[in-house]
Amino acid sequence: MRLTLRLLVMICLAGAATVAHAQTNCNAPAAQPITYVEFPSHPFGIVPSADGCWLFVSLSSANPRSPNGVAVLKRSGGAIQLQRIVPVENGPSGMVLTHDGQLLIAADDEFVVFLDANKLRTGDGDPVLGYMRDGKYSGSTYVNVDADDKYLFVSDEDAGTITVTDLEKARRSGFNADSIVGRIPTGQAPIALTFSLDGKLLYTTSEAAQDDWKWPVACKTEDGDPADTTPKYPDGAVVVVDVEKARTDPAHAVISRVPAGCSPVRLAIMPDGKTVWVTVRNNNAVAVFDAAKLVTDPQKARIATVPVGQSPVGIIIVDSGKRVIATNSNRFAANQNVNQTLNVLDPERLAQGAAAVLGTIPAGLFPRELAPSADGKTLFLSNYNSNNIEVIDLARLLVQSPEKN
Repeated sequence: MRLTLRLLVMICLAGAATVAHAQTNCNAPAAQPITYVEFPSHPFGIVPSADGCWLFVSLSSANPRSPNGVAVLKRSGGAIQLQRIVPVENGPSGMVLTHDGQLLIAADDEFVVFLDANKLRTGDGDPVLGYMRDGKYSGSTYVNVDADDKYLFVSDEDAGTITVTDLEKARRSGFNADSIVGRIPTGQAPIALTFSLDGKLLYTTSEAAQDDWKWPVACKTEDGDPADTTPKYPDGAVVVVDVEKARTDPAHAVISRVPAGCSPVRLAIMPDGKTVWVTVRNNNAVAVFDAAKLVTDPQKARIATVPVGQSPVGIIIVDSGKRVIATNSNRFAANQNVNQTLNVLDPERLAQGAAAVLGTIPAGLFPRELAPSADGKTLFLSNYNSNNIEVIDLARLLVQSPEKN
């Protein structure tokens, strides 16, 4: 009996070691510091699995016509291989994987689509579990779930709201729309959905204030004549939401709206939770806010503004808060066939303004979304108009010095 038990323990330990080795192999670095994975369509959102072995990428049709769907990729031994593309109607954009690892959720124009993560990985059966209509002409763009997977938040860019859904009820009901709790009013074109470290607050961005806020007109048109600098729109905002209130009374869950410049779009929080970093696309800048003052003293919340490249979109904090990376999308330029860059910022040099920019990393056409691997050692970037994702080894980060004027 004792021998049998010892043998069983040895087998279990050997099995655990095999799993650990497999997961380590999944996260192995590529041969080169920067590599690329090509797609037939435009990649948008990137969601890595918790073990590092899988990537899910949302794709929208390019021209000539190509698939809308979710690409499933396997990581192993420093290589990434496309396994399959699962068709999804419309054009999926932002995605999130529930914390239990079972459900992949994607914003999908007027809908939200729910997919079985295990079936995505294995290819066995149809992984699409259902669609939920998020509202006519809602333009759902981003999704996120709270820490216990009980509530789903969807930013509706065209509707100017965040839809709050009881996710547990949605799963039980087959994703019926009656699981929608309500909507949070945000201002025009909300996008980011970032939780505070304690999960009590949700931060979003609004590209422009609502007329009834009566904010002054300060921003030029982004996609018009570059020589026309006449202000036509008000500033956008960082919007702070009380998560507990949003679960029961979304219409009254907004705590504060803080001016953030012209077209703020993406948002990231430092690991210590003290500062909030926002790409301000129409100001070609990254704005930094004191997280506490966004609630307690909104007029004094902005700490700094760092000039970056043209039309920054994606932003991420890496290396335990020692570096901030923002994508220079250049999305409104007349020439869309010029590769762009990522700006690398040093938070310790924040007070020095432009000097906080350490340099750049090469990117493709319209670098859009950034996502870290679960172990924090690899960065994934969707080059939307290049139809590829860029895989960056952060341990071998190749930063090119900023250009001198």
